[in-house]
Amino acid sequence: MTNRKGILILLGLVAVGAVGMAISDDGDRNGTRGGWLISRADVTPVANAAYGEECGSCHLAYQPGLLPALAWTQVMDPAALGDHYGDDASLTETLRTEIASYLAAHSADQASGTRSRAFAVGFDPKAGTGLPRITETRYFKRKHHGVPASLVTGNPDVGSFSQCHACHRGAAKGLYNDSRIDIPSHGPWKD
Repeated sequence: MTNRKGILILLGLVAVGAVGMAISDDGDRNGTRGGWLISRADVTPVANAAYGEECGSCHLAYQPGLLPALAWTQVMDPAALGDHYGDDASLTETLRTEIASYLAAHSADQASGTRSRAFAVGFDPKAGTGLPRITETRYFKRKHHGVPASLVTGNPDVGSFSQCHACHRGAAKGLYNDSRIDIPSHGPWKD
């Protein structure tokens, strides 16, 4: 009888340990796995080849769920593309229309994910000067308020807050959860 109780306790401990390992983060910072469970994207990854190729050739092809539709409409305006944050990103009308439609249809205010929806809250198209910026959204500012500029803008391996993929190792796959932040020359970020 005591032998049986010992075996049951041992099996229980093994089961609890296995569940704990499956849920825990194994320290892999590549943005694809956490323990035995596969991390799910916080923001739906880019799924349009034209957008990924055209915009991703110069910078991270930011997921549409990081700005509301109105912001993407402003960014994709033909005149705005001619002076796209200081660069000429002009496109053929066919390509511009395809990409603009994709961005609007999958924007933060159209997304089902909580993190994407948060990027749409409080967006004011008249705020600021120039084109809308993800880094100027209320949600972005709230999530990054405690990050010292010296770790980002003063860090040559990052450069600016718009270089999401420098610290969010799974950014290209839509993974922005706090446990996956690894700031170059600093290490994991603990809020």
